[in-house]
Amino acid sequence: MSFPQDATAPELLFALLPDSGIAPDGPDTLAALAAALHAQYPNALTLNLHPPLRDAEGRCRWWKDAVPSPEGVNAALPHLIDRLRMEAKKFDLPWQRVALAGVGDGALLALEAVQAEGELVGRVLAFAGGYLARPEHAPQDVCVHLLHGLADERFPYHHVVDAAQALVDLGADVTADLLPHIDHSLHPALIDKAMEQLRTFIPARLWREAIVAAQENERTAS
Repeated sequence: MSFPQDATAPELLFALLPDSGIAPDGPDTLAALAAALHAQYPNALTLNLHPPLRDAEGRCRWWKDAVPSPEGVNAALPHLIDRLRMEAKKFDLPWQRVALAGVGDGALLALEAVQAEGELVGRVLAFAGGYLARPEHAPQDVCVHLLHGLADERFPYHHVVDAAQALVDLGADVTADLLPHIDHSLHPALIDKAMEQLRTFIPARLWREAIVAAQENERTAS
Protein backbone atom coordinates (compact mmCIF):
# COMPACT_ATOMS: atom_id res chain seq x y z
CA MET A 1 0.00 0.00 0.00
CA SER A 2 1.34 3.42 -0.94
CA PHE A 3 -0.04 6.45 0.85
CA PRO A 4 -0.43 10.06 -0.33
CA GLN A 5 2.82 11.96 -0.55
CA ASP A 6 1.83 14.56 2.06
CA ALA A 7 0.44 11.95 4.52
CA THR A 8 -3.04 13.48 4.44
CA ALA A 9 -6.22 11.45 4.13
CA PRO A 10 -6.41 10.09 0.56
CA GLU A 11 -8.74 11.75 -1.92
CA LEU A 12 -8.63 8.82 -4.36
CA LEU A 13 -8.01 5.10 -4.10
CA PHE A 14 -6.50 3.08 -6.96
CA ALA A 15 -6.61 -0.68 -6.42
CA LEU A 16 -4.02 -2.35 -8.66
CA LEU A 17 -4.48 -5.92 -9.89
CA PRO A 18 -1.43 -7.66 -11.44
CA ASP A 19 -1.51 -10.37 -14.06
CA SER A 20 -1.48 -14.04 -13.16
CA GLY A 21 1.81 -15.91 -13.21
CA ILE A 22 3.95 -13.52 -11.18
CA ALA A 23 6.16 -14.73 -8.35
CA PRO A 24 4.95 -13.57 -4.89
CA ASP A 25 8.49 -12.57 -3.90
CA GLY A 26 9.44 -11.18 -7.30
CA PRO A 27 9.73 -7.55 -8.45
CA ASP A 28 6.73 -5.25 -8.21
CA THR A 29 5.30 -5.42 -11.73
CA LEU A 30 2.94 -2.51 -11.01
CA ALA A 31 5.53 -0.09 -9.63
CA ALA A 32 5.67 2.04 -12.79
CA LEU A 33 1.88 2.40 -12.84
CA ALA A 34 1.77 3.32 -9.15
CA ALA A 35 4.52 5.91 -9.67
CA ALA A 36 2.64 7.50 -12.58
CA LEU A 37 -0.57 7.66 -10.56
CA HIS A 38 1.18 9.31 -7.61
CA ALA A 39 2.89 11.81 -9.88
CA GLN A 40 -0.47 12.82 -11.34
CA TYR A 41 -2.50 12.48 -8.13
CA PRO A 42 -0.27 13.22 -5.09
CA ASN A 43 -3.20 12.75 -2.71
CA ALA A 44 -4.11 9.32 -4.02
CA LEU A 45 -3.65 5.99 -2.28
CA THR A 46 -2.51 3.00 -4.33
CA LEU A 47 -3.18 -0.51 -3.10
CA ASN A 48 -1.67 -3.64 -4.67
CA LEU A 49 -4.07 -6.58 -4.46
CA HIS A 50 -2.23 -9.83 -5.16
CA PRO A 51 -3.82 -12.97 -6.60
CA PRO A 52 -4.68 -15.24 -3.66
CA LEU A 53 -3.99 -18.62 -5.31
CA ARG A 54 -0.68 -20.36 -6.08
CA ASP A 55 0.04 -22.85 -8.85
CA ALA A 56 2.33 -25.88 -8.60
CA GLU A 57 5.35 -23.65 -9.23
CA GLY A 58 4.34 -21.13 -6.55
CA ARG A 59 3.27 -18.38 -8.94
CA CYS A 60 0.27 -16.19 -8.13
CA ARG A 61 -3.03 -16.82 -9.90
CA TRP A 62 -6.50 -15.30 -9.73
CA TRP A 63 -8.09 -18.66 -10.59
CA LYS A 64 -6.99 -22.29 -10.47
CA ASP A 65 -6.79 -22.90 -14.20
CA ALA A 66 -4.37 -21.23 -16.59
CA VAL A 67 -7.31 -20.08 -18.73
CA PRO A 68 -10.05 -17.95 -17.11
CA SER A 69 -13.51 -19.46 -16.91
CA PRO A 70 -16.89 -18.23 -15.62
CA GLU A 71 -16.45 -20.47 -12.58
CA GLY A 72 -12.98 -19.14 -11.83
CA VAL A 73 -13.95 -15.50 -12.27
CA ASN A 74 -17.13 -15.89 -10.19
CA ALA A 75 -15.08 -17.48 -7.41
CA ALA A 76 -12.59 -14.59 -7.41
CA LEU A 77 -15.11 -11.74 -7.49
CA PRO A 78 -16.57 -11.83 -3.93
CA HIS A 79 -13.18 -11.43 -2.24
CA LEU A 80 -12.24 -8.52 -4.51
CA ILE A 81 -15.58 -6.76 -4.05
CA ASP A 82 -15.49 -7.18 -0.26
CA ARG A 83 -11.92 -5.87 -0.10
CA LEU A 84 -12.76 -2.79 -2.18
CA ARG A 85 -15.80 -2.03 -0.03
CA MET A 86 -13.70 -2.41 3.12
CA GLU A 87 -10.89 -0.16 1.92
CA ALA A 88 -13.28 2.55 0.69
CA LYS A 89 -15.06 2.52 4.03
CA LYS A 90 -11.77 2.62 5.94
CA PHE A 91 -10.77 5.87 4.22
CA ASP A 92 -14.33 7.25 4.01
CA LEU A 93 -14.21 7.40 0.21
CA PRO A 94 -17.36 7.23 -1.93
CA TRP A 95 -17.29 4.60 -4.65
CA GLN A 96 -16.89 7.28 -7.32
CA ARG A 97 -13.42 8.04 -5.90
CA VAL A 98 -12.26 4.44 -6.09
CA ALA A 99 -10.71 3.04 -9.27
CA LEU A 100 -9.52 -0.39 -10.41
CA ALA A 101 -6.45 -0.80 -12.60
CA GLY A 102 -5.58 -4.28 -13.80
CA VAL A 103 -3.11 -5.96 -16.13
CA GLY A 104 -3.86 -9.14 -18.10
CA ASP A 105 -5.97 -11.41 -15.90
CA GLY A 106 -6.17 -8.53 -13.41
CA ALA A 107 -7.74 -6.39 -16.13
CA LEU A 108 -10.28 -9.10 -16.88
CA LEU A 109 -11.17 -9.37 -13.20
CA ALA A 110 -11.55 -5.59 -12.87
CA LEU A 111 -13.85 -5.40 -15.89
CA GLU A 112 -15.99 -8.31 -14.76
CA ALA A 113 -16.22 -6.84 -11.24
CA VAL A 114 -18.01 -3.71 -12.43
CA GLN A 115 -20.26 -5.82 -14.64
CA ALA A 116 -21.27 -7.88 -11.61
CA GLU A 117 -21.47 -5.19 -8.92
CA GLY A 118 -23.02 -1.73 -9.15
CA GLU A 119 -21.52 1.35 -7.47
CA LEU A 120 -18.22 -0.39 -6.82
CA VAL A 121 -15.72 1.95 -8.50
CA GLY A 122 -15.90 5.01 -10.70
CA ARG A 123 -13.22 4.03 -13.21
CA VAL A 124 -11.49 0.96 -14.59
CA LEU A 125 -8.11 0.96 -16.32
CA ALA A 126 -7.73 -2.32 -18.20
CA PHE A 127 -4.23 -2.97 -19.57
CA ALA A 128 -3.55 -5.91 -21.89
CA GLY A 129 -6.76 -7.69 -20.97
CA GLY A 130 -10.46 -7.78 -21.68
CA TYR A 131 -13.80 -9.31 -20.84
CA LEU A 132 -14.49 -12.98 -20.33
CA ALA A 133 -17.44 -12.60 -22.69
CA ARG A 134 -18.85 -9.78 -24.81
CA PRO A 135 -20.56 -7.37 -22.37
CA GLU A 136 -24.35 -7.43 -22.53
CA HIS A 137 -24.97 -4.42 -20.29
CA ALA A 138 -23.12 -1.22 -19.50
CA PRO A 139 -21.76 -0.68 -15.98
CA GLN A 140 -23.69 2.23 -14.49
CA ASP A 141 -21.66 5.44 -14.11
CA VAL A 142 -18.31 3.72 -14.63
CA CYS A 143 -15.64 5.04 -17.00
CA VAL A 144 -13.99 2.07 -18.69
CA HIS A 145 -10.57 2.68 -20.24
CA LEU A 146 -9.26 -0.16 -22.42
CA LEU A 147 -5.51 0.05 -23.15
CA HIS A 148 -3.96 -2.57 -25.40
CA GLY A 149 -1.07 -3.40 -27.67
CA LEU A 150 -1.72 -4.41 -31.26
CA ALA A 151 1.04 -7.04 -31.00
CA ASP A 152 -0.54 -8.75 -27.97
CA GLU A 153 -0.80 -12.43 -28.93
CA ARG A 154 -1.96 -13.70 -25.53
CA PHE A 155 -5.11 -11.54 -25.68
CA PRO A 156 -5.62 -10.48 -29.32
CA TYR A 157 -6.71 -6.90 -29.75
CA HIS A 158 -9.80 -7.70 -31.84
CA HIS A 159 -11.52 -8.90 -28.64
CA VAL A 160 -10.95 -5.45 -27.16
CA VAL A 161 -12.32 -3.73 -30.26
CA ASP A 162 -15.43 -5.92 -30.16
CA ALA A 163 -16.00 -5.24 -26.45
CA ALA A 164 -15.52 -1.51 -26.91
CA GLN A 165 -18.09 -1.44 -29.72
CA ALA A 166 -20.54 -3.39 -27.58
CA LEU A 167 -20.09 -0.92 -24.71
CA VAL A 168 -20.57 2.06 -27.03
CA ASP A 169 -23.77 0.50 -28.36
CA LEU A 170 -24.95 -0.02 -24.77
CA GLY A 171 -24.30 3.63 -23.88
CA ALA A 172 -21.28 3.09 -21.65
CA ASP A 173 -18.53 5.57 -20.84
CA VAL A 174 -15.64 3.89 -22.64
CA THR A 175 -12.35 4.69 -24.31
CA ALA A 176 -10.21 2.21 -26.24
CA ASP A 177 -6.59 2.92 -27.07
CA LEU A 178 -4.70 0.36 -29.17
CA LEU A 179 -1.04 1.12 -29.70
CA PRO A 180 1.24 -0.47 -32.31
CA HIS A 181 4.29 -2.65 -31.64
CA ILE A 182 3.28 -3.40 -28.03
CA ASP A 183 2.88 -6.96 -26.82
CA HIS A 184 1.20 -8.39 -23.71
CA SER A 185 2.70 -6.05 -21.12
CA LEU A 186 2.23 -2.97 -18.99
CA HIS A 187 4.13 -0.84 -21.48
CA PRO A 188 5.15 2.74 -20.53
CA ALA A 189 3.25 4.05 -23.56
CA LEU A 190 0.06 2.43 -22.29
CA ILE A 191 0.62 3.97 -18.85
CA ASP A 192 1.11 7.40 -20.44
CA LYS A 193 -2.11 6.99 -22.42
CA ALA A 194 -3.97 5.95 -19.27
CA MET A 195 -2.81 9.09 -17.45
CA GLU A 196 -3.99 11.18 -20.40
CA GLN A 197 -7.44 9.57 -20.29
CA LEU A 198 -7.68 10.14 -16.54
CA ARG A 199 -6.84 13.82 -17.05
CA THR A 200 -9.09 14.53 -20.01
CA PHE A 201 -12.05 12.13 -20.14
CA ILE A 202 -15.08 13.59 -18.35
CA PRO A 203 -17.56 11.01 -17.00
CA ALA A 204 -21.11 11.26 -18.31
CA ARG A 205 -22.45 11.52 -14.76
CA LEU A 206 -20.54 14.81 -14.32
CA TRP A 207 -22.05 16.16 -17.53
CA ARG A 208 -25.50 15.21 -16.23
CA GLU A 209 -24.83 16.87 -12.89
CA ALA A 210 -23.63 20.05 -14.64
CA ILE A 211 -26.76 20.15 -16.81
CA VAL A 212 -29.03 19.68 -13.80
CA ALA A 213 -27.16 22.42 -11.91
CA ALA A 214 -27.45 24.79 -14.89
CA GLN A 215 -31.17 24.13 -15.20
CA GLU A 216 -31.62 24.74 -11.47
CA ASN A 217 -29.72 28.02 -11.73
CA GLU A 218 -31.95 29.12 -14.61
CA ARG A 219 -35.09 28.35 -12.61
CA THR A 220 -33.72 30.23 -9.61
CA ALA A 221 -32.82 33.27 -11.73
CA SER A 222 -36.19 33.43 -13.51
